Amino acid sequence: MHATSTVHAADGAAPTSVPPISDSKTFSRAFADIKTGFAAKELWGHLGWQDIKQRYRRSVIGPFWITISQGIIALGLGLLYSQLFNLPTATFLPYISTGFIIWGFISGCLSEGMETFISNEGLIKQLPAPLSVYVLRTVWRQTLMLAHNLIVYVIVVAIFFTSLDQPYAMSGECVGQVLCHPGLGWYSFSAIPGILMLALNAGWVTLLLGIISTRYRDIPQVINSLIQLLFYMTPIVWPIDQLMAGGARDGISAALPFVYANPLFHFIQIVRAPMIGQAVSINSWYVVLGITVVGWGLALVAMRNYRSRVSYWV
Repeated sequence: MHATSTVHAADGAAPTSVPPISDSKTFSRAFADIKTGFAAKELWGHLGWQDIKQRYRRSVIGPFWITISQGIIALGLGLLYSQLFNLPTATFLPYISTGFIIWGFISGCLSEGMETFISNEGLIKQLPAPLSVYVLRTVWRQTLMLAHNLIVYVIVVAIFFTSLDQPYAMSGECVGQVLCHPGLGWYSFSAIPGILMLALNAGWVTLLLGIISTRYRDIPQVINSLIQLLFYMTPIVWPIDQLMAGGARDGISAALPFVYANPLFHFIQIVRAPMIGQAVSINSWYVVLGITVVGWGLALVAMRNYRSRVSYWV
């Protein structure tokens, strides 16, 4: 609501009207947009599912092509890199498969998140819906794809379960100074809150990058160029164990601080490690929680200041 006040001038002069104060740039409006967006779950849920169905229209097995392509890539690279790094396939294939699945979700949220408002230009201009609906549509679509890809994880773990249900090392036996992982156990269910944290962070990433990329159209090109670089800098196709004591490349252990400084490593680790029976450092959770708080703070500031301008920028 806009409040209009009247100020009476001295000496009987005509009253002066004070311009109404706009409440569009307030945190209350930003929170209201997000709250209304969550309430419209039928809308963004339907739109997200339709996106996947439309992508595989007239296909016999539909969205399961996502699972097949993910499985082929994981199998091919797993067999190749296990030979290059001289690692047992039974422990390395689950490692690389799970890493690919989680990376697919992260990279998808980054690349498609930047296009969230741009790709929904028609709906934004015609449908009076909260901006958060389009953010939730993107995150929901990526979550559905993640759920499909987890089928690959289930199959791989079922095949190599006997190698993962006991203490193991990525390089083979747990001897000497080699890092030894505890193996699958009840704590593996901690991957569930890890996935929830991924989805929560995908929300602010999509919201913040979506607003910035709508205003500055060069941003998506820059970030897309960096995604490929980040893939090779993050331990996905190579195990960090090799840089530690007893690893095949512990001579370059000076690179470890750079790995730990990579926030994507911690996001992947809180999900991948428990899923394949590896221990998760509490520091990874501290990093993820810190980034979640800061990220949502920045996203809410952007939402407060530029929410009303997005429809003019698209």
